This record gives sequence, structure tokens and C-alpha cells, in this order.
Amino acid sequence: MSEIIMNAALFYAHCALALAACFAGYRILRGPRAQDRILGLDALYVTVMLLFLVVGMRLGSIFFFEAAMVIAVMGFVGTVALAKFLYRGEVIE
Repeated sequence: MSEIIMNAALFYAHCALALAACFAGYRILRGPRAQDRILGLDALYVTVMLLFLVVGMRLGSIFFFEAAMVIAVMGFVGTVALAKFLYRGEVIE
């Protein structure tokens, strides 16, 4: 019984996160300002990271958890670099 509930919850999480990734992609494409596009990119990498975690839980594979960690680190660095670029106009001083 608990396996059925777990599979249903993971399926619901997978669908909700896929929808959130679509909305974040829409914000990246249609954002009126650069700040909106960066916020959409930030939301997209967090959503994709969570999708990797959900898929890893469904399949029971450790590879997806490691890939989620790499996505989180690279997304954080990218967000900081883009924010610094918008603030000062250059990334490296």
C-alpha cells in the first residue's frame, strides 16, 4: 500500500515540476527585462535539479543525485555571475 502511495506522490511531483519548468522557460523567453530572464533561469535550474531528484527516487539510482548536485552548484555560480554582470557590467574586475 505504501509503495502505491509513494509512486503516486512521485508521479504528481514529476508532473508539477515539469509544469513549473515550462513556466520558467516561458519567463526566460518572454521576460520583459533581463532581471526577469535571470529569475526565470534561476527557477529553471532549481526545477530541473528537483526533477533529477524525483527521477532518482523513482529509479533508485545514485547517479541522479550526483547530477542534481552538479546542477545546483553550476546554477548558483551562473546566477551570481549574471547578477554581478547586471549590477556592474562586468563579471571579472
